[in-house]
Amino acid sequence: VYRGISLPRVPSTNSDDDNKNDRVNKKAGVIGECPGQKFQVSRLLFHLNSALGPASDVLLEPYLLCWEELIRFMDALGPLVGFFTSKVQEKITLIRQLSEDAEKICTNTLCNVSENPLQATQNPQHNAYFSVRSMLEAELQRGLVNFNRQTASGSRTLLRLHRSLLWLQLLLEKLGAGQDGRSLGELCGEAYSESLAPYHPWLLQQAAQLVFQAMPEHDALLQMVCVRMHEEAQPIMHTIVAAIRE
Repeated sequence: VYRGISLPRVPSTNSDDDNKNDRVNKKAGVIGECPGQKFQVSRLLFHLNSALGPASDVLLEPYLLCWEELIRFMDALGPLVGFFTSKVQEKITLIRQLSEDAEKICTNTLCNVSENPLQATQNPQHNAYFSVRSMLEAELQRGLVNFNRQTASGSRTLLRLHRSLLWLQLLLEKLGAGQDGRSLGELCGEAYSESLAPYHPWLLQQAAQLVFQAMPEHDALLQMVCVRMHEEAQPIMHTIVAAIRE
């Protein structure tokens, strides 16, 4: 049974963003803590809400916190899913390291954005990794964005993270669509084929399918969100998917 909690509202300078925050907060407010579980839907929704920036921008640190919560979700699906979570954690670590390195090379004057951190987009050295937009602008100016070869680029890394997010979104959509006899592993495999598989070599695709075959039954998912019936889990899946789409 959920122990309901109320999630704080994230302020915004844009009316469209206010509407988005209102919708997500309304949904998040009815989902509470699931005792005894490392993965918490309420915490994920809070971070998703916090990541909404002005003018459709995405704030990077809340976005990375979303991923840390999603890693807990994947870990709860079984130890073999570490096949995916380790790669995701590497990408999170890389973006955070790039952010720390950017701060180190700034002078105190250039990096002083405490009065209005959203001004980071005006100069690539002003908190360049504050948001997706500021990161893209900074890395484009520095010539770091290259999608054809491996580079220490937060933008390229973010693209790969977002592909993984699409995989999880598709999985949650399938879980929320209703039971049709397919196992959790089969649904994971379908979502993988529609999102990540086109970017993975054949050997990696085969390894992924082996991981999906070893996944637990649907009951494990019900325990994660503190419900007993699949019908009770469906609205929770819908809420998460809607927040991800925002």
